[in-house]
Amino acid sequence: MCGIVGYIGNRNAYDVLIQGLKRLEYRGYDSAGIALEGFDGQLRVYKAKGKVSDLEKAVEGKDVTGTLGIAHTRWATHGVPNNVNAHPHLSQSGSIAIVHNGTIENYGVLKEALIREGYTFKSETDTEVLVQLIEYVKVKNKCGLFDAVREALHQIEGAYAIAVIERDDPDTIVVARKSSPLVIGVGENETMLASDATPIVGLMDKVVYLKDDEMAVIRRDKPLQVLSLETNHPSDFDIQTLKMSVAELEKGGYETFMLKEIFEQPDRLRDCVRGRILDDGAQVVLSGVRDNRKRFLEANRVVIVACGTSWHAALIGKHIIQDMCKLPVEVEYASEFRYSGPIITDKDIVIAISQSGETADTLAAIQLAKNKGAFVYGICNVVGASIPRNTDSGTYIHVGPEIGVASTKAFTGQVTVLTLLALCAGQIRGTVDEEKVRMVGQALMQMPETVKEVLKLDGQIQQLARTFTYAHNFLYLGRGYNYPTALEGALKLKEISYIHAEGYPAAEMKHGPIALIDSEMPTVVIAPTDSLYDKIVNNVQQVKSRGGAVIAIVNKGNASMQDMADYCLEIPEVPECLTPIVASVPLQLLAYYIAKYKGRNVDQPRNLAKSVTVE
Repeated sequence: MCGIVGYIGNRNAYDVLIQGLKRLEYRGYDSAGIALEGFDGQLRVYKAKGKVSDLEKAVEGKDVTGTLGIAHTRWATHGVPNNVNAHPHLSQSGSIAIVHNGTIENYGVLKEALIREGYTFKSETDTEVLVQLIEYVKVKNKCGLFDAVREALHQIEGAYAIAVIERDDPDTIVVARKSSPLVIGVGENETMLASDATPIVGLMDKVVYLKDDEMAVIRRDKPLQVLSLETNHPSDFDIQTLKMSVAELEKGGYETFMLKEIFEQPDRLRDCVRGRILDDGAQVVLSGVRDNRKRFLEANRVVIVACGTSWHAALIGKHIIQDMCKLPVEVEYASEFRYSGPIITDKDIVIAISQSGETADTLAAIQLAKNKGAFVYGICNVVGASIPRNTDSGTYIHVGPEIGVASTKAFTGQVTVLTLLALCAGQIRGTVDEEKVRMVGQALMQMPETVKEVLKLDGQIQQLARTFTYAHNFLYLGRGYNYPTALEGALKLKEISYIHAEGYPAAEMKHGPIALIDSEMPTVVIAPTDSLYDKIVNNVQQVKSRGGAVIAIVNKGNASMQDMADYCLEIPEVPECLTPIVASVPLQLLAYYIAKYKGRNVDQPRNLAKSVTVE
């Protein structure tokens, strides 16, 4: 949510910043802006409501020279999306410009105090309050920009990642972060900063991930300085090599990122399991689990915290971990976890799941769990993100950058890693036999080919999707492992097509949703031939008897369902615990094509952000 880019070096800053903003479009935004500092000692600020392309149109014919600048894509929190509320924001004198991700919780009190000091405000944003406060401190204390930023940050409450420049110093950018990500790219005589590494790829291959409560001073042709916000002492920092290619950030011939990410799942799942399944499937090795053997042996309970799609993966993980490890598992929305008075002990394992590794609510849940002595295990996709840096141990899902806002390959990767974790921990605890490990392990190794088979349904699903663009509501039903799959399928549809959809445990249909079923409300039923198949057949019959259309996800060769459902999508048979991976793929395609035929922007659906980095 929101995106920051900054640059200082020898290139034209405008070109670098615009490319960076385009790389960050996947995060979700409603306006964009840029501030450039030229050698004439002037700050030039250009802003536009809408897309980065609208910003480009707004600056046509304007002066965009300069080798230092900051830029921003805004997702509105305080104030409606418009040119005035867009970032960057200027201080009252026009001498300081800022871009900011996050939320300043006490901005109202600070704003009133600044008004009493004679400051006026043009926007409705909390960010303008911060830049005015920085100027106020700088003038009052007669100090430099760094000291003014540091003092101002001591007075605010909330989350932030900021970049600040000053009209009188065309050679410096001051940055800071707290509970919002910021990455610094280090090149030869040039430096970048961004909300994540994607704008840096292809320009620099060395990065520094700024930690919470750290500031950095980026000066032209001088070494990077990182300091503690609290003590003002230098902080140790690691310069890491960025292992990401430009090709991963491009569509690769596909119409959209989402379609590309659906179709690259076979390769990404292969990356996910590579080196983690040994002895022809009989042994699963996750270093994050093996290196903490004692914790998994002595655990009394597992609590999984997550949001959105990751929460659906967590529900599947609950089934698998309980089955393989014989441990009680609870799944909590990270956004509710802190406020529910959770009873957490040092015998608990708390698993935090997040694609981006920057989800604000999940990070807060991690801190609470650690404070209570729990062992915290992170499952994340983005290397170097905040969650892997703040957990005791963890596993990357290794599915590559996910640019589409609606998660696809990250979901299947998360379920895969949760399965690996359950198998590995179950082996350590002696609660799963070798035959079961081998069966599931071999199926996971074969999963790339299995998913390739499912993707052959693409043409059939395209035709099917045309039939259902009329629908205003959908019902998704599943049982056991596939109740969460139903939730995920419904979420995909409503995220990108804006059709209202609900996922339900199939047996609960009789407790309310059945009242909604008629010829205008299609029902998607996930019905693999598993231990609960006979029960879900009854649900299908109940829908059909009320005139509802049924789309069924079934195993190949299931003739009985062909006679009941209106449409059947056949998937290969796999061990029951792995059906969510296989069954979710046709649901992704169904949502995609319905949205496409309705003319939706599937990569950037309205009002949504890829990473929710504010509460």
